[in-house]
Amino acid sequence: MKADPTDQQRLLDLAAEDVALTQLAHRRHTLPEVAAVEAAEEAERRLAVELVRAETEARDLAREVTRLEADVEVVRQRSSRDQQRMESGGLPAREVTALQHELESLARRQGDLEDQELELMERQEAADAALSAGREGHEKAAADRERAVQLRDDALTDIADATTRHEAARKEVAGGIPAPLLALYDRVRTQTGTTGAALLKARQCQGCRIELNGRELAAVRNADPDEVVRCENCGRVLVRTAESGL
Repeated sequence: MKADPTDQQRLLDLAAEDVALTQLAHRRHTLPEVAAVEAAEEAERRLAVELVRAETEARDLAREVTRLEADVEVVRQRSSRDQQRMESGGLPAREVTALQHELESLARRQGDLEDQELELMERQEAADAALSAGREGHEKAAADRERAVQLRDDALTDIADATTRHEAARKEVAGGIPAPLLALYDRVRTQTGTTGAALLKARQCQGCRIELNGRELAAVRNADPDEVVRCENCGRVLVRTAESGL
């Protein structure tokens, strides 16, 4: 294939845009901000589960404390009634004795219930503290997730803007390259996955970074300036300049 040396050199500008676009695509797929959002979302989900657990425990303890308070009140009322009956006088000795025994039993029962209530209240206090800490942790995790999402969206917007600029620049460069040469470049670019042309610098292909051997170098040196030469190692179009070392 023949092509004007100036058109061949334009391939380097096209390759530069393709490199930039490849780097942007790689950055988009490996964006650390995306991983940060996933980590923040996972932390928020974990803390949400812990918060539900803490809410359930605090609610159950509060319900149990309320039940015990009601039981204590029933015992107190019963004791109060028995005490009033004893103080009213006129009761048979046998009934007085029975009331005394019941008051002693009620006192023990009240003491046991109050001990249980005290223990539950201490547990409830700890559960309430854990619940408060859980809510604060969950709120912070939600805020962290929102910040991570904003940073990710900002980064993706920057990448999208840069991609749009380089796509426009590539289109402009490609518009100035003859169709047959552009078709060859695009075919090679598809094969390499990156670019279809590379600078020959100091006898080395800048695409695959392999130095041309004697035979390859002689073939390139003897080729006409408008002859399109390619690297025998990677297949890219070799663009010759004063830096080529020929």
